[in-house]
Amino acid sequence: MTTLSDDTTPPPLETPVEPSSTAGRGAPFDWRVLLAMAVTLVLWASAFVAIRHLGKDVPAGALSLGRLLVASIALSFLVFRRRPTWPKGRDWWLLVLCGVGWFGIYNLALNEAERRIDAGTAALIVQIGPLIVALLATVFLGERMTRWLLAGMVVGFAGVAVIARGFSGESSGDTVGVWLTVLAAVTYAIGVLAQKPLLGRMPGPEVTWIACVIGTVVCLPWAGDLVDVVKVADAGTLWWIAYLGIFPTAIAFTTWAYVLSRGDAGKVTLTTFLVPFIATLIAWALLSEVPPALTFAGGGLAIVGVLLTRVSRAARPAPR
Repeated sequence: MTTLSDDTTPPPLETPVEPSSTAGRGAPFDWRVLLAMAVTLVLWASAFVAIRHLGKDVPAGALSLGRLLVASIALSFLVFRRRPTWPKGRDWWLLVLCGVGWFGIYNLALNEAERRIDAGTAALIVQIGPLIVALLATVFLGERMTRWLLAGMVVGFAGVAVIARGFSGESSGDTVGVWLTVLAAVTYAIGVLAQKPLLGRMPGPEVTWIACVIGTVVCLPWAGDLVDVVKVADAGTLWWIAYLGIFPTAIAFTTWAYVLSRGDAGKVTLTTFLVPFIATLIAWALLSEVPPALTFAGGGLAIVGVLLTRVSRAARPAPR
């Protein structure tokens, strides 16, 4: 049974100089982790806008396959610049779960959903994913459900609800698009939970690359659609597909793996509550989609929720 922790245990007298992939719990983020998280959030937020922009002309399957093909090629340069570390035993099953769920089904579902609903709404619905991760991580990964984590979940979800309320008066598409985005959120959560144990035994680039290749295989049935798109698409469309493959996928998933390997899955994924707020601002600037006023209030609550999840163990001085 999961119990709430007071987080009042004094910190140990000695702390490791270099955080390991399994010892990062409760450790404060250094500037490299914060920078990696910032890059991840901005690039993932931009993906919602790019997908929405391409959705009118590029079918969901073709967009998924093109994005993952580009990402697999880009990641291969990072993986094979040195001798790769290959998975062993049951790690392959976790990689298949991550690749099929997060990279394959997630992309197919989200891309089709954004042909039906707007980018801001899609980003909002996907944010049930971190809540699923935070809850399941306490069961399957042995992470603690602290009071601060619970408070951050409540406040962060309240922020998402406020943003959703701001969109309630807008035309948001059909019900199918909403349920496809829920499916994307669930597969996102499953992918994170499968990825976290792998990062304790394998480097992040290898985990991301193999999962991306598996996701590419899942999307191969849409190869004919991708060929048709390449034949008739203009340079701008091809550039945006390449952008999705290189930046929000190859780069952002690598920086995400770096962050996740140094923190609790529950706390780290709650930070993605900021993605809808960032995506809304980008859509406002690039697509001229003016967000409702409640979006900013909800974004503020989401930021507060994220800050609450960052509260570490109580600041009692260590015994002399």
